[in-house]
Amino acid sequence: MNKNQKVITTLKKARTHINKIIEMIKEEEYCIDIIQQLNAIEGYITSARTQKLQDHLQHCFAEGMKSKSKAKKKRLIDEVLQVTKISK
Repeated sequence: MNKNQKVITTLKKARTHINKIIEMIKEEEYCIDIIQQLNAIEGYITSARTQKLQDHLQHCFAEGMKSKSKAKKKRLIDEVLQVTKISK
């Protein structure tokens, strides 16, 4: 399984859960059951985000840091800091 396929599979699982939650809400199912499904989606999204960040750091970031350009290195570092700040 390639690196993107794992992320795609994780996001498809999240999409399946979202569809299930929509149906649960339409059916006016118990709120706690819906919240538990929402928690599962958060787990999938966190997993996909982590997978993509690891891929970025191991490939794009690592390759970019080999650059002689200080501006490029700073931009790469700033990008990672920004997305990790957003994810918290």
